[in-house]
Amino acid sequence: MHKIITMQFLLYILIYPLLWLISIVPFPILYFISDGVYVLVYYIIGYRKKTVRENIILAFPNLSDKERLVIEKKSFHHLCDMFLEMSKTMTISREEMNKRFVFTNMQTYLDLEKKGKSIALLIAHYGSYEWSISMNHHINFLGFGIYKKIANKYFDKLVRDIRSKFKAQLITTKETKPTIEQNKINNILGVYGFVSDQTPRRSDAMHWYSFLGIDTPIHIGAETLAKRYNMNVVFLKVRKVKRGYYEATYEVLSEEVQLVPNYKISEDFMNRVEQQIYEAPEFYLWTHKRWKHKKID
Repeated sequence: MHKIITMQFLLYILIYPLLWLISIVPFPILYFISDGVYVLVYYIIGYRKKTVRENIILAFPNLSDKERLVIEKKSFHHLCDMFLEMSKTMTISREEMNKRFVFTNMQTYLDLEKKGKSIALLIAHYGSYEWSISMNHHINFLGFGIYKKIANKYFDKLVRDIRSKFKAQLITTKETKPTIEQNKINNILGVYGFVSDQTPRRSDAMHWYSFLGIDTPIHIGAETLAKRYNMNVVFLKVRKVKRGYYEATYEVLSEEVQLVPNYKISEDFMNRVEQQIYEAPEFYLWTHKRWKHKKID
């Protein structure tokens, strides 16, 4: 155990200075670096290229190989941009963030807060989903981001510290239900961010939906918790305007969750993610094995 902790710390002290240096460079230089990282990641390392290619073929069977290749390359370019933009959150100012990640209808969200119920915020791995944490500078509720704990405890603490800069409290998937439960008991209103468009574990694959024309197991945890604790549900649609600039729009999915048929909210969310992808597929995170589970009839 001591040896593992030592290795984790050594890795941290080697990588942290590089991340910090990246975070302080001007954006034009950041994207110059990103262009170089793209060449390394795509052409030399070939990071998950096979997975990305297989996913795009499944999602867009009617496109030509040339058209799919364009999406593939653009998606890797965006992936590199997004990774460096994540590093930028270490030192970016509030003013700069507000200029680059704009909420088009914040009043829609604030009107939901006035309803006096906690909010489940559903987000996709699309655009700059990491920068959505900047919403915490504009809201009144406590913000909780649900994430998968990082194995390296030093990097895990770094991520938590960065999020706290934006007034966001990170909770692991295991901590989610107890946190919501405790906040409910203590009459604490919160907004809980669920990034819920990736593949659930086989044991959690309780509901299937046709996503991008393919039978797909989908997460229903956000909907289940929203119904259990009577939360309003909203989808945050993120659009990439141009390199380094994004717009986010709140779309209310339900204000009366307990009246909505089971799975309808989860399906509605996935349908909206699907629409985003069809509009601009290059900004979706294709590196995960999205269709690794097959439906058993």
